[in-house]
Amino acid sequence: MSLMRVYLRVLQLLAPEKRLALTLVLANLVLSGVAFLEPVLFGKVIDALAAQGKGGSAWHYIGLWTCVGFGGIVASVFVSLFADRLAHRRRLAVVAQFFEHAVGLPLSYHGQHHTGRLLRIMHTGSNNLFGLWLGFFRDHLTTLLSILLVIPWAMSINWKLGLLMVGLMATFAIFNAIAMRRTHAAQRQVEQLHSAISERAGDVFGNVPVVQVYTRLQAEVEAIRDMARRVLDAQYPVLRGWAWLSVANRAASTLTIVAIFALGAQLNANGEVTVGGIVTFVNFALLQIGRLEAFAGFISGLFFQTPSLADFFAVLDTEATVKEDPKAPSLPAAIRGEVRFDGVSFGYDASHPALRQLDFVAAAGSTVALVGPTGAGKSTALSLLYRAYDPDRGRVTIDGIDIRSVNLTSLRQHIAVVFQDPGLLYRSVADNLRVGKPDASEIEMEEAARAAEAHHFVVVKPEGYSTLVAERGTSLSGGERQRLSIARAMLKDAPILILDEATSALDNATEARIQRALNRLTQGRTTFVIAHRLSTVRNADLILVMQDGQVVEQGRFDDLVAQGGLFARLAAGGEFVADAEEG
Repeated sequence: MSLMRVYLRVLQLLAPEKRLALTLVLANLVLSGVAFLEPVLFGKVIDALAAQGKGGSAWHYIGLWTCVGFGGIVASVFVSLFADRLAHRRRLAVVAQFFEHAVGLPLSYHGQHHTGRLLRIMHTGSNNLFGLWLGFFRDHLTTLLSILLVIPWAMSINWKLGLLMVGLMATFAIFNAIAMRRTHAAQRQVEQLHSAISERAGDVFGNVPVVQVYTRLQAEVEAIRDMARRVLDAQYPVLRGWAWLSVANRAASTLTIVAIFALGAQLNANGEVTVGGIVTFVNFALLQIGRLEAFAGFISGLFFQTPSLADFFAVLDTEATVKEDPKAPSLPAAIRGEVRFDGVSFGYDASHPALRQLDFVAAAGSTVALVGPTGAGKSTALSLLYRAYDPDRGRVTIDGIDIRSVNLTSLRQHIAVVFQDPGLLYRSVADNLRVGKPDASEIEMEEAARAAEAHHFVVVKPEGYSTLVAERGTSLSGGERQRLSIARAMLKDAPILILDEATSALDNATEARIQRALNRLTQGRTTFVIAHRLSTVRNADLILVMQDGQVVEQGRFDDLVAQGGLFARLAAGGEFVADAEEG
Protein backbone atom coordinates (compact mmCIF):
# COMPACT_ATOMS: atom_id res chain seq x y z
CA MET A 1 0.00 0.00 0.00
CA SER A 2 1.51 3.35 -1.09
CA LEU A 3 2.23 6.20 1.29
CA MET A 4 -0.50 8.44 -0.13
CA ARG A 5 -3.12 5.68 -0.08
CA VAL A 6 -2.32 4.93 3.55
CA TYR A 7 -2.62 8.60 4.52
CA LEU A 8 -5.94 8.97 2.69
CA ARG A 9 -7.26 5.87 4.49
CA VAL A 10 -6.16 7.43 7.78
CA LEU A 11 -8.16 10.59 7.04
CA GLN A 12 -11.18 8.63 5.79
CA LEU A 13 -11.56 7.14 9.26
CA LEU A 14 -12.53 10.64 10.47
CA ALA A 15 -15.71 10.53 8.35
CA PRO A 16 -18.08 9.69 11.26
CA GLU A 17 -17.21 13.11 12.76
CA LYS A 18 -16.83 15.03 9.52
CA ARG A 19 -18.59 18.18 10.80
CA LEU A 20 -16.08 18.69 13.58
CA ALA A 21 -13.26 17.70 11.23
CA LEU A 22 -14.35 20.35 8.69
CA THR A 23 -14.60 22.96 11.46
CA LEU A 24 -11.04 22.12 12.48
CA VAL A 25 -9.99 22.50 8.83
CA LEU A 26 -11.47 26.02 8.82
CA ALA A 27 -9.63 26.81 12.06
CA ASN A 28 -6.42 25.64 10.39
CA LEU A 29 -7.18 27.92 7.47
CA VAL A 30 -7.29 30.82 9.96
CA LEU A 31 -3.96 29.71 11.46
CA SER A 32 -2.44 29.50 7.98
CA GLY A 33 -3.67 33.00 7.21
CA VAL A 34 -2.10 34.26 10.44
CA ALA A 35 1.19 32.51 9.64
CA PHE A 36 1.10 34.13 6.19
CA LEU A 37 0.12 37.64 7.35
CA GLU A 38 2.64 37.98 10.17
CA PRO A 39 5.74 38.11 7.90
CA VAL A 40 3.92 40.55 5.61
CA LEU A 41 3.01 42.82 8.54
CA PHE A 42 6.54 42.50 9.92
CA GLY A 43 7.93 43.84 6.65
CA LYS A 44 5.34 46.64 6.58
CA VAL A 45 6.30 47.71 10.10
CA ILE A 46 9.99 47.78 9.12
CA ASP A 47 9.26 49.93 6.06
CA ALA A 48 6.98 52.22 8.10
CA LEU A 49 9.66 52.69 10.75
CA ALA A 50 12.25 53.43 8.05
CA ALA A 51 9.92 56.05 6.54
CA GLN A 52 8.72 57.47 9.89
CA GLY A 53 10.68 60.67 9.47
CA LYS A 54 8.92 61.13 6.12
CA GLY A 55 5.43 60.98 7.57
CA GLY A 56 5.03 57.20 7.78
CA SER A 57 3.44 55.51 10.79
CA ALA A 58 3.99 51.94 12.03
CA TRP A 59 1.10 51.96 14.55
CA HIS A 60 -1.51 51.07 11.97
CA TYR A 61 0.35 47.87 11.08
CA ILE A 62 1.16 47.09 14.72
CA GLY A 63 -2.56 47.33 15.60
CA LEU A 64 -3.48 45.14 12.64
CA TRP A 65 -0.81 42.64 13.68
CA THR A 66 -2.29 42.53 17.18
CA CYS A 67 -5.76 41.70 15.82
CA VAL A 68 -4.35 39.02 13.53
CA GLY A 69 -2.37 37.52 16.40
CA PHE A 70 -5.46 37.42 18.65
CA GLY A 71 -7.42 35.62 15.93
CA GLY A 72 -4.60 33.10 15.67
CA ILE A 73 -4.68 32.50 19.45
CA VAL A 74 -8.43 31.80 19.38
CA ALA A 75 -8.08 29.40 16.43
CA SER A 76 -5.11 27.69 18.09
CA VAL A 77 -7.03 27.13 21.34
CA PHE A 78 -9.95 25.66 19.39
CA VAL A 79 -7.69 23.29 17.46
CA SER A 80 -5.78 22.24 20.58
CA LEU A 81 -8.94 21.44 22.54
CA PHE A 82 -11.08 19.74 19.93
CA ALA A 83 -8.42 18.01 17.81
CA ASP A 84 -7.23 16.06 20.89
CA ARG A 85 -10.76 15.02 21.81
CA LEU A 86 -11.59 14.02 18.27
CA ALA A 87 -8.42 11.94 17.97
CA HIS A 88 -9.08 10.18 21.30
CA ARG A 89 -12.67 9.34 20.36
CA ARG A 90 -11.77 8.06 16.92
CA ARG A 91 -8.90 5.94 18.26
CA LEU A 92 -11.21 4.14 20.69
CA ALA A 93 -13.86 3.76 17.99
CA VAL A 94 -11.33 2.28 15.57
CA VAL A 95 -10.02 -0.14 18.21
CA ALA A 96 -13.59 -1.35 18.73
CA GLN A 97 -14.11 -1.59 14.95
CA PHE A 98 -10.88 -3.56 14.49
CA PHE A 99 -11.70 -5.89 17.38
CA GLU A 100 -15.24 -6.57 16.16
CA HIS A 101 -14.05 -7.25 12.61
CA ALA A 102 -11.06 -9.41 13.58
CA VAL A 103 -13.02 -11.56 16.03
CA GLY A 104 -15.69 -12.09 13.38
CA LEU A 105 -13.20 -13.42 10.82
CA PRO A 106 -13.38 -17.18 10.14
CA LEU A 107 -11.52 -19.76 12.19
CA SER A 108 -9.25 -20.46 9.23
CA TYR A 109 -7.98 -16.86 9.37
CA HIS A 110 -7.15 -17.11 13.07
CA GLY A 111 -5.46 -20.43 12.44
CA GLN A 112 -3.09 -18.70 10.01
CA HIS A 113 -2.45 -15.48 12.01
CA HIS A 114 -0.80 -15.43 15.40
CA THR A 115 -2.73 -13.84 18.27
CA GLY A 116 0.31 -11.82 19.37
CA ARG A 117 0.68 -10.39 15.88
CA LEU A 118 -2.99 -9.35 15.72
CA LEU A 119 -2.72 -7.64 19.12
CA ARG A 120 0.40 -5.78 18.03
CA ILE A 121 -1.27 -4.69 14.78
CA MET A 122 -4.30 -3.41 16.72
CA HIS A 123 -2.34 -1.47 19.36
CA THR A 124 0.41 -0.12 17.08
CA GLY A 125 -2.04 0.77 14.33
CA SER A 126 -4.48 2.61 16.61
CA ASN A 127 -1.64 4.54 18.29
CA ASN A 128 -0.21 5.55 14.91
CA LEU A 129 -3.64 6.67 13.74
CA PHE A 130 -3.99 8.82 16.87
CA GLY A 131 -0.64 10.50 16.22
CA LEU A 132 -1.41 11.14 12.55
CA TRP A 133 -4.84 12.64 13.28
CA LEU A 134 -3.34 15.01 15.86
CA GLY A 135 -0.50 15.89 13.49
CA PHE A 136 -2.93 16.52 10.64
CA PHE A 137 -4.99 19.08 12.56
CA ARG A 138 -2.09 20.65 14.47
CA ASP A 139 0.64 20.82 11.83
CA HIS A 140 0.22 19.08 8.48
CA LEU A 141 -2.85 20.94 7.28
CA THR A 142 -1.47 24.32 8.35
CA THR A 143 1.77 23.56 6.51
CA LEU A 144 -0.02 22.70 3.28
CA LEU A 145 -2.29 25.75 3.42
CA SER A 146 0.64 28.05 4.25
CA ILE A 147 2.56 26.86 1.21
CA LEU A 148 -0.46 27.42 -1.02
CA LEU A 149 -0.84 30.98 0.32
CA VAL A 150 2.80 32.05 0.57
CA ILE A 151 4.12 31.08 -2.86
CA PRO A 152 1.65 33.16 -4.97
CA TRP A 153 2.01 36.14 -2.63
CA ALA A 154 5.81 35.95 -2.66
CA MET A 155 5.85 35.89 -6.47
CA SER A 156 3.58 38.95 -6.57
CA ILE A 157 5.87 40.96 -4.24
CA ASN A 158 9.09 40.25 -6.12
CA TRP A 159 9.29 37.50 -8.68
CA LYS A 160 13.08 37.18 -8.44
CA LEU A 161 13.13 36.61 -4.69
CA GLY A 162 9.99 34.49 -5.02
CA LEU A 163 11.55 32.29 -7.69
CA LEU A 164 14.70 31.83 -5.59
CA MET A 165 12.64 30.83 -2.55
CA VAL A 166 10.47 28.40 -4.56
CA GLY A 167 13.54 26.85 -6.20
CA LEU A 168 15.28 26.29 -2.89
CA MET A 169 12.11 24.87 -1.32
CA ALA A 170 11.58 22.52 -4.28
CA THR A 171 15.18 21.29 -4.02
CA PHE A 172 14.66 20.73 -0.30
CA ALA A 173 11.43 18.77 -0.91
CA ILE A 174 12.89 16.61 -3.73
CA PHE A 175 15.96 15.75 -1.68
CA ASN A 176 13.77 14.64 1.22
CA ALA A 177 11.48 12.60 -1.04
CA ILE A 178 14.42 10.68 -2.53
CA ALA A 179 15.88 9.94 0.89
CA MET A 180 12.56 8.72 2.24
CA ARG A 181 11.86 6.49 -0.74
CA ARG A 182 15.23 4.79 -0.31
CA THR A 183 14.57 3.97 3.36
CA HIS A 184 10.99 2.75 2.91
CA ALA A 185 11.80 -0.88 2.06
CA ALA A 186 14.32 -1.13 4.90
CA GLN A 187 11.77 0.16 7.40
CA ARG A 188 9.24 -2.38 6.16
CA GLN A 189 11.73 -5.10 7.05
CA VAL A 190 12.15 -3.59 10.52
CA GLU A 191 8.39 -3.72 11.13
CA GLN A 192 8.26 -7.35 10.02
CA LEU A 193 11.01 -8.20 12.51
CA HIS A 194 9.10 -6.43 15.29
CA SER A 195 6.03 -8.52 14.43
CA ALA A 196 8.15 -11.67 14.55
CA ILE A 197 9.31 -10.76 18.07
CA SER A 198 5.70 -10.28 19.18
CA GLU A 199 4.71 -13.65 17.73
CA ARG A 200 7.64 -15.44 19.37
CA ALA A 201 7.00 -13.82 22.75
CA GLY A 202 3.29 -14.60 22.50
CA ASP A 203 4.11 -18.26 21.84
CA VAL A 204 6.30 -18.44 24.93
CA PHE A 205 3.86 -16.61 27.23
CA GLY A 206 1.09 -18.93 26.10
CA ASN A 207 3.16 -22.06 26.76
CA VAL A 208 5.23 -21.23 29.85
CA PRO A 209 4.82 -24.73 31.42
CA VAL A 210 6.19 -26.39 28.26
CA VAL A 211 9.09 -23.95 28.03
CA GLN A 212 10.04 -24.47 31.68
CA VAL A 213 9.60 -28.25 31.86
CA TYR A 214 11.59 -28.82 28.66
CA THR A 215 14.27 -26.34 29.84
CA ARG A 216 13.74 -24.13 26.81
CA LEU A 217 13.86 -20.86 28.75
CA GLN A 218 17.45 -19.93 27.91
CA ALA A 219 17.02 -20.96 24.27
CA GLU A 220 13.90 -18.79 23.93
CA VAL A 221 15.64 -15.83 25.61
CA GLU A 222 18.57 -16.19 23.21
CA ALA A 223 16.17 -16.37 20.27
CA ILE A 224 14.51 -13.10 21.36
CA ARG A 225 17.91 -11.46 21.82
CA ASP A 226 19.01 -12.64 18.38
CA MET A 227 15.82 -11.22 16.85
CA ALA A 228 16.42 -7.92 18.68
CA ARG A 229 19.93 -7.77 17.21
CA ARG A 230 18.49 -8.33 13.74
CA VAL A 231 16.05 -5.47 14.34
CA LEU A 232 18.92 -3.14 15.23
CA ASP A 233 20.98 -4.32 12.25
CA ALA A 234 18.06 -3.41 9.98
CA GLN A 235 17.15 -0.21 11.85
CA TYR A 236 20.57 1.44 12.12
CA PRO A 237 21.02 2.08 8.36
CA VAL A 238 17.59 3.74 8.29
CA LEU A 239 18.45 5.91 11.29
CA ARG A 240 21.81 6.79 9.77
CA GLY A 241 20.09 7.97 6.60
CA TRP A 242 17.68 10.12 8.55
CA ALA A 243 20.50 11.59 10.65
CA TRP A 244 22.32 12.72 7.50
CA LEU A 245 19.07 14.06 6.12
CA SER A 246 18.53 16.11 9.28
CA VAL A 247 22.00 17.64 8.91
CA ALA A 248 21.34 18.37 5.23
CA ASN A 249 18.04 20.03 6.11
CA ARG A 250 19.72 22.30 8.64
CA ALA A 251 22.38 23.25 6.08
CA ALA A 252 19.67 23.92 3.48
CA SER A 253 17.89 26.22 5.95
CA THR A 254 21.02 28.30 6.48
CA LEU A 255 21.80 28.37 2.75
CA THR A 256 18.28 29.57 1.91
CA ILE A 257 18.43 32.49 4.34
CA VAL A 258 21.91 33.54 3.17
CA ALA A 259 20.86 33.31 -0.49
CA ILE A 260 17.74 35.43 0.06
CA PHE A 261 19.73 38.07 1.95
CA ALA A 262 22.40 38.14 -0.78
CA LEU A 263 19.91 38.52 -3.63
CA GLY A 264 17.80 40.91 -1.54
CA ALA A 265 20.80 43.15 -0.88
CA GLN A 266 21.53 43.32 -4.62
CA LEU A 267 17.89 44.07 -5.47
CA ASN A 268 17.69 46.68 -2.71
CA ALA A 269 20.76 48.41 -4.11
CA ASN A 270 18.99 48.53 -7.48
CA GLY A 271 15.84 49.90 -5.85
CA GLU A 272 13.78 46.80 -6.73
CA VAL A 273 12.82 45.84 -3.16
CA THR A 274 12.57 47.58 0.19
CA VAL A 275 14.27 46.47 3.41
CA GLY A 276 10.84 45.49 4.70
CA GLY A 277 10.34 43.35 1.60
CA ILE A 278 13.61 41.54 2.30
CA VAL A 279 12.55 40.97 5.91
CA THR A 280 9.21 39.62 4.68
CA PHE A 281 10.95 37.17 2.35
CA VAL A 282 13.37 36.03 5.04
CA ASN A 283 10.45 35.39 7.36
CA PHE A 284 8.59 33.61 4.56
CA ALA A 285 11.66 31.43 4.03
CA LEU A 286 12.11 30.74 7.75
CA LEU A 287 8.40 29.91 8.06
CA GLN A 288 8.37 27.58 5.07
CA ILE A 289 11.66 25.88 5.90
CA GLY A 290 10.50 25.33 9.46
CA ARG A 291 7.25 23.89 8.22
CA LEU A 292 8.97 21.81 5.57
CA GLU A 293 11.36 20.42 8.20
CA ALA A 294 8.37 19.53 10.35
CA PHE A 295 6.64 18.10 7.30
CA ALA A 296 9.75 16.08 6.46
CA GLY A 297 9.68 14.77 10.02
CA PHE A 298 6.04 13.85 9.53
CA ILE A 299 6.77 12.07 6.24
CA SER A 300 9.68 10.32 7.93
CA GLY A 301 7.38 9.16 10.70
CA LEU A 302 4.75 8.13 8.17
CA PHE A 303 7.32 6.00 6.37
CA PHE A 304 8.08 4.33 9.71
CA GLN A 305 4.37 3.86 10.39
CA THR A 306 3.18 2.86 6.91
CA PRO A 307 4.05 -0.86 7.29
CA SER A 308 2.11 -1.19 10.55
CA LEU A 309 -0.78 0.88 9.18
CA ALA A 310 -0.85 -1.24 6.02
CA ASP A 311 -1.12 -4.34 8.22
CA PHE A 312 -3.91 -2.65 10.20
CA PHE A 313 -5.90 -1.86 7.06
CA ALA A 314 -5.18 -5.31 5.62
CA VAL A 315 -7.01 -6.86 8.58
CA LEU A 316 -9.93 -4.44 8.18
CA ASP A 317 -10.04 -5.22 4.45
CA THR A 318 -10.07 -8.98 4.99
CA GLU A 319 -13.51 -10.18 4.03
CA ALA A 320 -15.24 -12.78 6.14
CA THR A 321 -15.74 -15.99 4.21
CA VAL A 322 -19.09 -16.33 5.96
CA LYS A 323 -21.21 -13.68 4.23
CA GLU A 324 -24.27 -12.31 5.99
CA ASP A 325 -27.09 -10.25 4.55
CA PRO A 326 -27.72 -7.44 7.07
CA LYS A 327 -31.42 -7.63 6.18
CA ALA A 328 -31.65 -11.40 6.66
CA PRO A 329 -34.54 -12.53 8.90
CA SER A 330 -33.95 -14.30 12.20
CA LEU A 331 -34.35 -18.02 12.58
CA PRO A 332 -37.77 -18.60 14.22
CA ALA A 333 -37.57 -18.65 18.01
CA ALA A 334 -39.39 -21.99 18.27
CA ILE A 335 -37.77 -24.57 16.00
CA ARG A 336 -38.23 -28.34 15.89
CA GLY A 337 -34.55 -28.89 15.17
CA GLU A 338 -34.51 -31.07 12.06
CA VAL A 339 -31.07 -30.71 10.46
CA ARG A 340 -30.34 -31.71 6.86
CA PHE A 341 -27.03 -31.78 4.99
CA ASP A 342 -27.91 -31.75 1.30
CA GLY A 343 -24.98 -32.52 -1.04
CA VAL A 344 -22.53 -30.56 1.13
CA SER A 345 -18.91 -30.24 0.00
CA PHE A 346 -16.29 -28.01 1.58
CA GLY A 347 -12.54 -27.42 1.45
CA TYR A 348 -10.21 -25.12 3.36
CA ASP A 349 -8.57 -24.62 -0.03
CA ALA A 350 -9.73 -25.57 -3.50
CA SER A 351 -7.15 -28.31 -4.03
CA HIS A 352 -7.84 -30.22 -0.80
CA PRO A 353 -11.55 -30.87 -0.15
CA ALA A 354 -12.24 -31.64 3.51
CA LEU A 355 -15.85 -32.78 2.97
CA ARG A 356 -17.43 -34.35 -0.10
CA GLN A 357 -21.12 -34.80 -0.85
CA LEU A 358 -22.48 -35.14 2.68
CA ASP A 359 -26.12 -36.22 2.62
CA PHE A 360 -27.98 -37.02 5.82
CA VAL A 361 -30.99 -35.96 7.89
CA ALA A 362 -31.01 -35.59 11.68
CA ALA A 363 -34.61 -35.83 12.85
CA ALA A 364 -35.79 -33.27 15.38
CA GLY A 365 -34.87 -34.37 18.90
CA SER A 366 -32.66 -37.22 17.71
CA THR A 367 -29.07 -38.03 18.65
CA VAL A 368 -26.57 -38.37 15.82
CA ALA A 369 -23.16 -39.90 16.51
CA LEU A 370 -20.25 -39.14 14.18
CA VAL A 371 -17.49 -41.74 14.21
CA GLY A 372 -14.45 -42.41 12.11
CA PRO A 373 -10.66 -42.13 12.02
CA THR A 374 -8.87 -38.96 13.08
CA GLY A 375 -8.99 -36.41 10.26
CA ALA A 376 -12.12 -37.88 8.71
CA GLY A 377 -13.87 -34.48 8.83
CA LYS A 378 -16.20 -34.94 11.81
CA SER A 379 -15.49 -31.60 13.53
CA THR A 380 -15.34 -29.80 10.18
CA ALA A 381 -18.79 -31.10 9.24
CA LEU A 382 -20.34 -29.90 12.49
CA SER A 383 -18.61 -26.50 12.21
CA LEU A 384 -20.70 -25.88 9.08
CA LEU A 385 -23.85 -26.17 11.20
CA TYR A 386 -23.00 -23.07 13.25
CA ARG A 387 -21.44 -21.42 10.19
CA ALA A 388 -17.82 -21.28 11.19
CA TYR A 389 -17.53 -21.84 7.45
CA ASP A 390 -19.99 -22.05 4.56
CA PRO A 391 -20.17 -25.02 2.16
CA ASP A 392 -18.60 -24.69 -1.27
CA ARG A 393 -21.51 -26.70 -2.67
CA GLY A 394 -24.79 -27.92 -1.29
CA ARG A 395 -26.67 -26.52 1.68
CA VAL A 396 -27.37 -27.06 5.36
CA THR A 397 -30.96 -26.53 6.56
CA ILE A 398 -32.76 -26.37 9.89
CA ASP A 399 -36.45 -27.18 9.62
CA GLY A 400 -36.09 -26.73 5.86
CA ILE A 401 -34.57 -23.23 6.17
CA ASP A 402 -31.17 -22.69 4.54
CA ILE A 403 -29.01 -21.44 7.41
CA ARG A 404 -27.26 -18.98 5.05
CA SER A 405 -30.56 -17.15 4.59
CA VAL A 406 -31.02 -16.25 8.26
CA ASN A 407 -29.37 -13.85 10.67
CA LEU A 408 -26.10 -15.38 11.89
CA THR A 409 -26.63 -14.35 15.51
CA SER A 410 -30.09 -15.90 15.64
CA LEU A 411 -28.70 -19.14 14.17
CA ARG A 412 -25.98 -19.43 16.79
CA GLN A 413 -28.42 -18.62 19.58
CA HIS A 414 -30.14 -21.92 18.75
CA ILE A 415 -26.94 -23.98 19.00
CA ALA A 416 -24.82 -24.89 22.02
CA VAL A 417 -21.36 -26.39 21.53
CA VAL A 418 -19.08 -28.21 23.96
CA PHE A 419 -15.68 -28.11 22.29
CA GLN A 420 -12.87 -30.56 22.87
CA ASP A 421 -10.81 -27.55 23.99
CA PRO A 422 -13.12 -25.84 26.53
CA GLY A 423 -11.96 -22.33 25.57
CA LEU A 424 -12.36 -20.55 28.93
CA LEU A 425 -11.88 -16.79 29.19
CA TYR A 426 -9.56 -14.97 31.60
CA ARG A 427 -12.51 -13.98 33.77
CA SER A 428 -14.44 -15.27 36.77
CA VAL A 429 -16.17 -18.65 36.83
CA ALA A 430 -19.52 -16.84 36.80
CA ASP A 431 -18.54 -14.74 33.77
CA ASN A 432 -17.47 -17.88 31.91
CA LEU A 433 -20.79 -19.57 32.65
CA ARG A 434 -22.75 -16.47 31.63
CA VAL A 435 -21.23 -16.73 28.15
CA GLY A 436 -24.00 -19.29 27.68
CA LYS A 437 -26.70 -17.03 29.12
CA PRO A 438 -25.66 -13.43 29.91
CA ASP A 439 -28.69 -12.75 32.15
CA ALA A 440 -28.47 -16.01 34.11
CA SER A 441 -29.26 -15.75 37.81
CA GLU A 442 -27.06 -17.19 40.58
CA ILE A 443 -29.56 -20.02 41.04
CA GLU A 444 -29.54 -20.90 37.33
CA MET A 445 -25.73 -20.95 37.28
CA GLU A 446 -25.57 -23.22 40.31
CA GLU A 447 -28.15 -25.60 38.86
CA ALA A 448 -26.19 -25.89 35.61
CA ALA A 449 -22.93 -26.36 37.51
CA ARG A 450 -24.45 -29.06 39.71
CA ALA A 451 -25.80 -30.89 36.67
CA ALA A 452 -22.34 -30.77 35.09
CA GLU A 453 -20.65 -31.97 38.32
CA ALA A 454 -18.84 -28.61 38.59
CA HIS A 455 -20.51 -27.00 41.62
CA HIS A 456 -18.58 -28.93 44.25
CA PHE A 457 -15.11 -27.86 43.03
CA VAL A 458 -16.19 -24.25 42.45
CA VAL A 459 -17.61 -23.61 45.93
CA VAL A 460 -14.47 -24.84 47.71
CA LYS A 461 -12.39 -22.16 46.01
CA PRO A 462 -11.75 -19.01 48.12
CA GLU A 463 -14.00 -16.78 46.01
CA GLY A 464 -16.44 -19.40 44.77
CA TYR A 465 -18.12 -18.38 41.52
CA SER A 466 -16.15 -15.10 41.59
CA THR A 467 -12.86 -17.01 41.34
CA LEU A 468 -10.75 -15.77 38.45
CA VAL A 469 -10.03 -18.41 35.82
CA ALA A 470 -6.49 -18.03 34.48
CA GLU A 471 -5.85 -17.49 30.79
CA ARG A 472 -7.33 -20.41 28.81
CA GLY A 473 -8.34 -21.97 32.14
CA THR A 474 -4.81 -23.04 33.11
CA SER A 475 -5.61 -22.62 36.83
CA LEU A 476 -8.05 -25.55 36.55
CA SER A 477 -7.55 -29.22 35.77
CA GLY A 478 -8.56 -30.56 32.37
CA GLY A 479 -11.65 -32.19 33.83
CA GLU A 480 -12.68 -29.02 35.67
CA ARG A 481 -12.35 -26.96 32.51
CA GLN A 482 -14.46 -29.42 30.56
CA ARG A 483 -17.17 -29.52 33.23
CA LEU A 484 -17.46 -25.73 33.19
CA SER A 485 -17.75 -25.91 29.41
CA ILE A 486 -20.59 -28.44 29.77
CA ALA A 487 -22.30 -26.28 32.41
CA ARG A 488 -22.05 -23.32 30.03
CA ALA A 489 -23.83 -25.31 27.31
CA MET A 490 -26.49 -26.46 29.79
CA LEU A 491 -27.10 -22.87 30.81
CA LYS A 492 -27.62 -21.85 27.18
CA ASP A 493 -30.45 -24.41 26.87
CA ALA A 494 -30.35 -24.39 23.05
CA PRO A 495 -32.52 -26.73 20.94
CA ILE A 496 -29.49 -28.02 19.00
CA LEU A 497 -26.47 -29.39 20.86
CA ILE A 498 -23.00 -30.31 19.59
CA LEU A 499 -20.71 -32.41 21.78
CA ASP A 500 -17.20 -32.51 20.30
CA GLU A 501 -15.45 -35.17 22.42
CA ALA A 502 -17.15 -33.48 25.38
CA THR A 503 -16.07 -35.99 28.03
CA SER A 504 -12.61 -36.78 26.70
CA ALA A 505 -10.79 -34.99 29.54
CA LEU A 506 -12.78 -36.53 32.39
CA ASP A 507 -11.79 -39.39 34.66
CA ASN A 508 -13.94 -42.50 34.66
CA ALA A 509 -15.80 -41.73 37.89
CA THR A 510 -16.63 -38.16 36.87
CA GLU A 511 -17.54 -39.22 33.34
CA ALA A 512 -20.02 -41.77 34.63
CA ARG A 513 -21.71 -39.10 36.75
CA ILE A 514 -21.71 -36.47 34.02
CA GLN A 515 -23.04 -38.90 31.43
CA ARG A 516 -26.35 -38.88 33.31
CA ALA A 517 -26.40 -35.08 33.10
CA LEU A 518 -25.65 -35.22 29.38
CA ASN A 519 -28.46 -37.73 28.91
CA ARG A 520 -30.85 -35.29 30.60
CA LEU A 521 -29.46 -32.41 28.54
CA THR A 522 -29.95 -34.19 25.21
CA GLN A 523 -33.59 -35.08 25.83
CA GLY A 524 -35.82 -33.22 23.38
CA ARG A 525 -32.81 -31.70 21.61
CA THR A 526 -31.21 -32.50 18.30
CA THR A 527 -27.79 -33.65 19.43
CA PHE A 528 -24.64 -34.28 17.44
CA VAL A 529 -21.92 -36.23 19.22
CA ILE A 530 -18.40 -36.90 18.04
CA ALA A 531 -18.36 -40.14 19.93
CA HIS A 532 -15.74 -42.33 21.55
CA ARG A 533 -17.96 -43.91 24.21
CA LEU A 534 -19.54 -47.26 23.30
CA SER A 535 -22.88 -46.54 25.01
CA THR A 536 -23.18 -43.20 23.18
CA VAL A 537 -22.69 -44.87 19.83
CA ARG A 538 -24.98 -47.77 20.67
CA ASN A 539 -27.83 -45.50 21.84
CA ALA A 540 -27.59 -43.00 18.96
CA ASP A 541 -30.60 -42.71 16.68
CA LEU A 542 -28.28 -42.32 13.70
CA ILE A 543 -24.60 -43.14 13.30
CA LEU A 544 -22.59 -41.40 10.57
CA VAL A 545 -19.39 -43.24 9.73
CA MET A 546 -16.93 -40.82 8.12
CA GLN A 547 -13.73 -41.44 6.21
CA ASP A 548 -11.72 -39.00 4.07
CA GLY A 549 -14.44 -36.34 4.29
CA GLN A 550 -17.28 -38.62 3.21
CA VAL A 551 -20.11 -40.42 4.98
CA VAL A 552 -19.29 -43.97 3.94
CA GLU A 553 -21.94 -45.64 6.12
CA GLN A 554 -24.95 -44.51 8.12
CA GLY A 555 -27.57 -46.27 10.20
CA ARG A 556 -28.18 -47.79 13.65
CA PHE A 557 -25.55 -49.67 15.63
CA ASP A 558 -26.73 -53.23 15.03
CA ASP A 559 -27.38 -52.61 11.34
CA LEU A 560 -23.91 -51.20 10.77
CA VAL A 561 -22.22 -54.04 12.63
CA ALA A 562 -24.18 -56.51 10.53
CA GLN A 563 -22.98 -54.83 7.31
CA GLY A 564 -19.39 -55.79 8.13
CA GLY A 565 -17.97 -52.53 6.80
CA LEU A 566 -15.74 -49.83 8.31
CA PHE A 567 -17.94 -49.37 11.38
CA ALA A 568 -17.88 -53.09 12.12
CA ARG A 569 -14.07 -53.05 11.89
CA LEU A 570 -13.88 -50.02 14.22
CA ALA A 571 -16.14 -51.71 16.75
CA ALA A 572 -14.27 -54.99 16.56
CA GLY A 573 -10.92 -53.21 16.84
CA GLY A 574 -11.81 -51.60 20.17
CA GLU A 575 -12.08 -48.07 18.81
CA PHE A 576 -14.96 -47.31 21.18
CA VAL A 577 -14.25 -47.03 24.90
CA ALA A 578 -16.31 -49.13 27.28
CA ASP A 579 -18.65 -47.30 29.61
CA ALA A 580 -17.13 -45.70 32.68
CA GLU A 581 -18.28 -46.81 36.09
CA GLU A 582 -19.03 -44.41 38.90
CA GLY A 583 -16.57 -44.74 41.76
